[in-house]
Amino acid sequence: MQLRKNAKVELLRQVPLFAQCSKRELETIAGIADEVEVGEATELTTQGDRGREFGVIVDGTASVTGDGKQVASLGAGDFFGEIALVSDIPRTATVKATSPVRLLVVSARDFRRLMRESPAVQNKVLQALAHRVAELSTRHA
Repeated sequence: MQLRKNAKVELLRQVPLFAQCSKRELETIAGIADEVEVGEATELTTQGDRGREFGVIVDGTASVTGDGKQVASLGAGDFFGEIALVSDIPRTATVKATSPVRLLVVSARDFRRLMRESPAVQNKVLQALAHRVAELSTRHA
């Protein structure tokens, strides 16, 4: 069953990267988000690879491992790969489905085009990303 546009918008609203975006901006992002279904044990990202997309889990669960150790579990509403959207650094973790998973996926190419075409969205996303990086650095300090 495909998500309706409003459901996509509500999922994206929960993602800190997009939290400051207006409904219209979220609708634009929802328009470039593809709905994808994968089976259990599917690797969604691989540590060390270049990131080409960002995902928000709609249904299902996934595990996050870094350097071979599980560091987190993800479920509906959780997201991964946001750093890949705005930088070209290798993936910092592997994300693997632990059940069948339905997710919204935004490709880095579509996201970068959105950033070029919508400076307001770009500004909000960069502010959110700066806050996230600051949070992570204080946790590891």
